[in-house]
Amino acid sequence: MTLLPVEPAWRLAERKDEHRWLIAGLWSEQAVGIVGGEPKCCKSFLALDIAVAVAAGVPCLRRFAVPRSGRVLFYAAEDALHIVRRRFEGICEAAGVALPDLDIQVITAPTLRLDLDADRNSLADTVARLQPRLLILDPFVRLHRIDENASGEVVPLLAYLRELQRRHGVAVLVVHHARKAAGNARAGQALRGSSEFHAWGDSNLYLRRDGDDLTLTVEHRAAPSLAPIAIALTQHGSALALQAVDPPEASTSAQPARPGPSPLDERITAALADSDGAMPFAALRSTCRVRAATLYERLAALTAAGRVAKTDHGYRLADR
Repeated sequence: MTLLPVEPAWRLAERKDEHRWLIAGLWSEQAVGIVGGEPKCCKSFLALDIAVAVAAGVPCLRRFAVPRSGRVLFYAAEDALHIVRRRFEGICEAAGVALPDLDIQVITAPTLRLDLDADRNSLADTVARLQPRLLILDPFVRLHRIDENASGEVVPLLAYLRELQRRHGVAVLVVHHARKAAGNARAGQALRGSSEFHAWGDSNLYLRRDGDDLTLTVEHRAAPSLAPIAIALTQHGSALALQAVDPPEASTSAQPARPGPSPLDERITAALADSDGAMPFAALRSTCRVRAATLYERLAALTAAGRVAKTDHGYRLADR
């Protein structure tokens, strides 16, 4: 008789707040999930931006902090490899990093079929060998020849990806299409095919376009979700990259005064000013008494503004 391993609930390992996020507020550590949306909603651009952010340890969409960088394994089933490289280079230019410095490994096999045992075994062996922090597969429709509307055919493929996540501690991001003309449906329910896609994800990102406006909706299984985020595909030199943008202010005859620094930013910089050296994230969060995701976001903004510097030992004021 073979027994399954068990552990008393009170002895289960507790994950520290600073280890909960792959990308603060956007994607949980070791989460599986979907980047979904209708055609021409920049799903692939978002997946590439996430890859660069995780590999470089820089804020995703120029806003959402990455607590710890790591290797990314990427498979683009739809775009030619030279197009993938050009898009990566554009996002790197926007993020202020160099593509040759990043540990992004691109699978160059002409096909990858998750419904074939040989291909599943090859992907599992590749993940085991490379040990990436993040695996991105874009898009799901090119990775199989099953009926996406049949739950009994979809579940084994998603279960295989969940097994990869659990066995190797890797986050898995799958790009998937939404149904056309599904704008009135809840984001997850608009995904094409079986409802299993929505139920499977730990962190799901949904893109919707309304005319020229592009909105990102975030859902998490075990964390509060963010309010919808306005994003835009912006020009950086000769390259294109997505960026989180503030919604346009209503037109008025008298513009309101620009607000000063946020109280949280002032608490962060004051805590760092009182510290003798770099301040670990956990100590900074305890001092500022704020949610981890919120603190990561503000630290990313302060770092981008040149007020705060990130080191191997924590955060410090940039002018020290």
